Amino acid sequence: MYAVIRAGGKQYRVAPGDVIRVETPEDNDGKVEFGDVLAVSAEAGSIVPPGSGALVSGEVVEHGRGAKILVFHYKRKKQYKKLRGHRQNYSAVRITEIAFDGQSFKAPELEKKEKKVRKAPEGQEHETHGEVKRSKRPGKKAVKHAAHASAKKKAPKKKAAKKSKKK
Repeated sequence: MYAVIRAGGKQYRVAPGDVIRVETPEDNDGKVEFGDVLAVSAEAGSIVPPGSGALVSGEVVEHGRGAKILVFHYKRKKQYKKLRGHRQNYSAVRITEIAFDGQSFKAPELEKKEKKVRKAPEGQEHETHGEVKRSKRPGKKAVKHAAHASAKKKAPKKKAAKKSKKK
């Protein structure tokens, strides 16, 4: 089961459960309907022509921006160069249903993933070695170890004088 739809000046071949990237459509609470259906195929080898009152519906999964496209204008020998960048907005839409002639083909429901919370095994608490001292950078903490506190500061090494050769 698939349908060919037109969205944003492009044509897409979609089936229930497919996720496509289209130019950001006007959506109502995350639901999108594509009324411009060019062809529908319910079985292998049979295609219903357009104008059959088919309707493809989907839900918006995410919004984003595509990769940057560089547009470079250049005229040789005229000292003319112009560089522009462009990123196209898109919406990822999951096709949920294709309906025509009283038939409806729906995509299977997605399982909701639960967030896992990691707990430390009992008896293995995190220990800090030494006392915590405040760092110069905000949000960062430095740990002062006992080994560093007892070490003496060494004097900086002096540079050896260069011998100049005179002839």
